[in-house]
Amino acid sequence: MHFVNAKGILSAKNGMNLYRGCTHGCIYCDSRSRCYQMNHAFEDIEVKQNAPELLEKALRSKRKKCMIGTGAMCDPYMHCEEQLGLTRKCLEIIERYGFGVAVQTKSNRILRDLDLLKSINEKAKCVVQMTLTTYDEDLCRILEPEVSTTRERFEALQVFQDNGIPTVVWMSPFLPFINANRENVEGILAYCIRAKVYGIICFGIGLTLREGNREYFYQALDRHFPDLKEVYQRKYGHAYEIGSDKNGELMKLFHSTCREHGIVSDMDSLFTYLHTLPEKETYEQLSLFT
Repeated sequence: MHFVNAKGILSAKNGMNLYRGCTHGCIYCDSRSRCYQMNHAFEDIEVKQNAPELLEKALRSKRKKCMIGTGAMCDPYMHCEEQLGLTRKCLEIIERYGFGVAVQTKSNRILRDLDLLKSINEKAKCVVQMTLTTYDEDLCRILEPEVSTTRERFEALQVFQDNGIPTVVWMSPFLPFINANRENVEGILAYCIRAKVYGIICFGIGLTLREGNREYFYQALDRHFPDLKEVYQRKYGHAYEIGSDKNGELMKLFHSTCREHGIVSDMDSLFTYLHTLPEKETYEQLSLFT
């Protein structure tokens, strides 16, 4: 872990990444890709130590309240967050200034900040996003070894539902020949139904691989799934999009299940929802029906 002073904290679309790198160890992580030009070891977390000051300055200067997003590139609830509390400090600023927040994570450490997230949701809008990829707990510990298991994330989703905070699940990636199968998709969807999630984002049954994360992924296959790397290399070569042959069947299952249970699955609608902060009166009325 090392500390830097960042020049800015909010992107053009009001997203923020407080850390660079990750300690969750997910074998498929796209953030390892060299195109992101990370000039330090991925597990050597870069901490933007002046993020709270930058965020407060940015929010103070905004003419209109909006949604602030975090977690798109690096998880805001990695192990170091327990020690540093950087995410919590930024949530306190968001809450103080009356902005909304959309948080994406794989960790149930987010429950530590339930009080703040509830307050933000009461004042403006809060959406908690959880990534779910693997229903089987033993397989989850292989694919995502240093993070909360899928069961633990599901239980966190239930807590947020019980506290009136809407949730969205990112249901990806699916690794061909590993978790890209009907049993896995049905298991994750069952969790989503039980947790009464607002929506599910699914880009298809597959994953992406490019220079940087491809090599790490193949090393993990050699450790845990002998001979599977050769299968991938023969079938996909150096392709960026690694699609499963079961994509059509499983996406049909996904969309039909979402329709049956009133779960939003249209990605344009979901991204609009995540980025839109409605007038408070409108949001209070909508919250009665979620």
